[in-house]
Amino acid sequence: MVRGACVEAAGLMVDRPPAAGAAPTVLVGGTTAATPSEVPTATAGPELHEGDTSMARRSRGRALVAGIASSLAGKAVGLVAPLLITPIAFGYLGAERYGMWMAITSLTAMALFADFGLGNGLLTRLSRLYATGERRAAAREIASAYAVLGALAVALLLVLLVAVRLVPWSALLNVADPVVARDARAVVLLCFGAFLVNIPLALIQRVQYAHQQVAQSNLWQAAGSLGSAGLVVAAVATDASPALVIAAAVLAVPLMNLANSICYFGWQQPAFRPRVKDVRAPVARGLLRLGSRFFGLSLLSSIALNLDGFLVGRVLGLHAAANYAVILRMFAVLALFVTLVNLPLWPANGEALARGDVGWVRRSTRRMVYLSAAAVTLPALCLVLSGNDILQFWVRSDDLEQVPTPLFAALAVWSILVAVAAPLFMVQNSIGLLGPQFVGWAACLVVAVPLKILLAGRGGLSGVALASALSYGVTVLPAAVVGYRKALASVPAKRSNSIEMEHDGEYTPRHRRSPA
Repeated sequence: MVRGACVEAAGLMVDRPPAAGAAPTVLVGGTTAATPSEVPTATAGPELHEGDTSMARRSRGRALVAGIASSLAGKAVGLVAPLLITPIAFGYLGAERYGMWMAITSLTAMALFADFGLGNGLLTRLSRLYATGERRAAAREIASAYAVLGALAVALLLVLLVAVRLVPWSALLNVADPVVARDARAVVLLCFGAFLVNIPLALIQRVQYAHQQVAQSNLWQAAGSLGSAGLVVAAVATDASPALVIAAAVLAVPLMNLANSICYFGWQQPAFRPRVKDVRAPVARGLLRLGSRFFGLSLLSSIALNLDGFLVGRVLGLHAAANYAVILRMFAVLALFVTLVNLPLWPANGEALARGDVGWVRRSTRRMVYLSAAAVTLPALCLVLSGNDILQFWVRSDDLEQVPTPLFAALAVWSILVAVAAPLFMVQNSIGLLGPQFVGWAACLVVAVPLKILLAGRGGLSGVALASALSYGVTVLPAAVVGYRKALASVPAKRSNSIEMEHDGEYTPRHRRSPA
């Protein structure tokens, strides 16, 4: 949960498009960004009238505000639901069976990027098509994405069925109670099965985000969290078997995504319903190429953000690593907030850039930078001034050492830098411009590791936190600024910008169509 929040705040949806009519190519094959000087002139598309622009801006603004508000409300529900489930499930299942369940769940959490970035690629490409009104092309993107991830899920489910029978799960999970050990295979099948089935089912969230129906998507996700809590309470109240209680908890989310998909594709947008006839191999390849870049960026940023525990343990010892992990948990809440506030910008920016509305993107990005920084600064300042009191109230352990103020201050600065960079990343993600982000995170990794080792030896945990802030500030933040400017420079105002989509004979990108 904490890692996912940090990765998304870094600019990815782990965790979350351009063109309308005609314009320069920004992505070739859905992957490589061109510099402004390399952008070819496109066939002119329909002109945007002032009234159309104002209406689009108002609609986009309303969707953005609703998306931010619903993200915060939905995440609040998502955080409360586990708090309700935990004491009930722990008391009903017992310590060993509950511990086995959590151990298996942690293994599924390691597969954070199981869709190989394809969901983010779909979000980027669909946002462009939403603005251009190319519904048939959008239907092919959706059908191809479901086909790829559906095939992946089926293949992994077959592997799971073999692994469930061959792997000695009770021994692997160190289950001592023979009664609990008998349930090990069933719990593994339930947890991993629900996770794999949800890989294609979760695409509905990307589709709704791309169509700027963020609030609707968030409401369905909140309903999934509440449904999970309700089913667990009902299962415990009816004295269901332990396996059924666990099933109630893990199956609620994929079932809610299935219900969301049925409602959306069955009644709201039947034209986008995934159909076999709409699956296109070139489209699937384009999605995989763009998705693989998002996947690689997710891995790179995740490594850069999560090396601290290992480095601190090696240099300062495991006791210091434990203390540092607890402190980071508090600041991870700020990163989560940054993610929730900025993620709706991704599709909104894509739609705006596709219409050539660069002015709106500039204004909204500037406002979100100020909003994110201000919203993070106040709680970060509170942690600097009262962090030790909060930690003692929260953890209540004698093993937790007094935290020096410079450590809190350095992590506060790091949090503010992340908040400033996040809106800039959302502009780049919206057109799939990932090159500057790769450079920034690779440089961050190269700079941060030796700097953290050096400063850890001189300043302890405070030195590690200072190294995190310095390395982010001199590598990732400049890359975010450069990428943001490059993204805007490649989109002429009041004109549309095209992603070059993989296509078949029936669909040709607007910028490649011959004038009538």
